[in-house]
Amino acid sequence: MLDELKHFLLIVDHGTFTEAARRAHLSQPALTASVHRLEGWFGARLLSRGPGGAAPTAAGAALVPRARAALAAVEDGRRAVAEIEGLHAGEVRLGAGATACTYFLPPVLAKFRAKHPAVRFLLREATADEVLSALHEGTLDLGLVVSDEGELWREDELILVASPALASPERAPFVTFGRGSSTRTLLEQHFPGAQVVMELGSIASVKGNVRAGIGIALVSRQAVEHDLSVGRLVEVPHPATPIVRPLRIVHRGLDRLPPAAARLRAMLLARRQPSG
Repeated sequence: MLDELKHFLLIVDHGTFTEAARRAHLSQPALTASVHRLEGWFGARLLSRGPGGAAPTAAGAALVPRARAALAAVEDGRRAVAEIEGLHAGEVRLGAGATACTYFLPPVLAKFRAKHPAVRFLLREATADEVLSALHEGTLDLGLVVSDEGELWREDELILVASPALASPERAPFVTFGRGSSTRTLLEQHFPGAQVVMELGSIASVKGNVRAGIGIALVSRQAVEHDLSVGRLVEVPHPATPIVRPLRIVHRGLDRLPPAAARLRAMLLARRQPSG
């Protein structure tokens, strides 16, 4: 049934039998036969076909998250067994936000790679919502995100910064990240009505434009420590700052962590530094 579930999800994700068949390297009749077998097992019609493509029926929509969870669980089992049997040294898939990927994680990951050089590693930069969704779908093992749930790793201070040459920073517009990032969410919460002049995708581009005098930014203190120390940026005092946000380790449960991911979690927890 695993192949049939995979074929079903390919159709749901891509919207047509044609594209799903191409990605599955199957003929359309073979893909249709696979769907019919799945519908026979469940005793319900799972997909409806029309001029615009294919879409899940009510029964199909109910199956989608459970099919994803089932396939993720099988993959978890395969990886765990392979690691225990020594077929390979393991794999870790970690998701985190831009600041964590750039400033918090590199020394930890470097130490982990030095200790476990044969472990395959994937670090994905994403928003908290994207990381949590990927965990649910089984495409990530661990996340390090701003969240109310999970294991506290450390607290991160956000401050306002500007170029030392910027006149009247209190009236300057904001250079910030796109909507969906935790920093942007906190900016909108603590500075309602703030004028945003740039929406950027990386902390490096935010800092570069602030150093150029385009505007001010709300950023992690960790991300601007060096810039502040050499005078390329200055902290802008404000009653709303510093804003403290919790960075937490999230996963689908200790019993579902592959051995290599469990080792990385243990290393992260050994290095956690919550403030206050």
